[in-house]
Amino acid sequence: MTRKKRRVRKTIRNFLVVTLFVFLSIVAGVFIQRYHSSTTREIKVEYKTINTKKESKASMVMVGDALIHATVYQQAYKYGNYNSYDFKPMLARIKKIVEPYDLAYYNQETILGGTELGLSTYPLFNSPYEVGDAFIDAGFNLASLATNHTIDKGEKGVLNSRKYWNTKKDELLARGSYSSFDERDEVVIKEVNGIKYGFLSYTTYTNGLIVPSGKEYLVNVYDKDLIKKEIENYRDKVDLLMVAMHWGEEYMTYPVESQKEIAKYLASLGVDLIIGCHPHVIEPIEYIDDTLVIYSLGNFISSQVGVERLTGLMLALDIKKTDYHGKTTITFDNIEGTLIYTDRYNGFIVYPYHELNDNILSGYKSYYDKYSKVVKAYSDKVTVRSLEG
Repeated sequence: MTRKKRRVRKTIRNFLVVTLFVFLSIVAGVFIQRYHSSTTREIKVEYKTINTKKESKASMVMVGDALIHATVYQQAYKYGNYNSYDFKPMLARIKKIVEPYDLAYYNQETILGGTELGLSTYPLFNSPYEVGDAFIDAGFNLASLATNHTIDKGEKGVLNSRKYWNTKKDELLARGSYSSFDERDEVVIKEVNGIKYGFLSYTTYTNGLIVPSGKEYLVNVYDKDLIKKEIENYRDKVDLLMVAMHWGEEYMTYPVESQKEIAKYLASLGVDLIIGCHPHVIEPIEYIDDTLVIYSLGNFISSQVGVERLTGLMLALDIKKTDYHGKTTITFDNIEGTLIYTDRYNGFIVYPYHELNDNILSGYKSYYDKYSKVVKAYSDKVTVRSLEG
């Protein structure tokens, strides 16, 4: 074979190889493109922007101790109407403030055992049912019953009290003292404006009185294991968890170490709001992490002597629930206190300080300055309503 023929054959062969390579490349490209197109259609993802943030709000107001001495219920006695009492005039000036709020709390310091047990005053109290009627009429719908005076009249006093409150359960939630373990252990969840809430109440004192063995339900005495169990029963079921604490030392205008320890413990368990009573005078307010702690609201109504024991705090705030990306948070806004005063010399009428004058309380402006400083001592997030209203 001549050299020329060999070159021609080689050229033809190379051409065929190149042609085949190009053909196979085109086929492979088409196949890959089709496969890619098919795969893209199968895993197609659509992106949508969704605003999942949702807010709910409710308003709340709180006052301290309803400490019903004999002079208070004697003032409320309706002469000519045997064993009948009317405390509503005493709360008239507060009612107009309380009524607009969604939640309104007070501490029922003395047991409402009713007249059939015989009314009594310090040191072993028993008060008329009409006290509760007046607070409900004024707009209150939460009451703490666990105090150092809860078992002043023994088991019968608690059972009478509980019987009364159970007739009012559609109007007011009363916690801290019960007629049975079943009643104590019931998980009661309420809702306001889309916010689910739970409310618990405990006392650290019984004034040395012994709660009958096997009947510990009569009053919730503070116990770390009990309170942990009860909080765990509520925490995942509610948005807002409130605990009323009867604690501290009487007539101290600052919290003692035991109060601080309990507050830290409750905060660690996830309590949102701690409402303190028992000292009978105002103590400061502070945050422990996200937990709002009111150490003492002082007396709301009483016959105790001394301006500091006749001055209490009415605290108002907004509760905000935020749902965002599956997480719910509770925050408190617009925390404002209003100082209040019980005029024990003229009918036990409870006044907001901005309605006082020197005829009702001489030097009231200086007392306003004094107790406002106590309220705000621990937190700059708290304000006090001015005397101008």
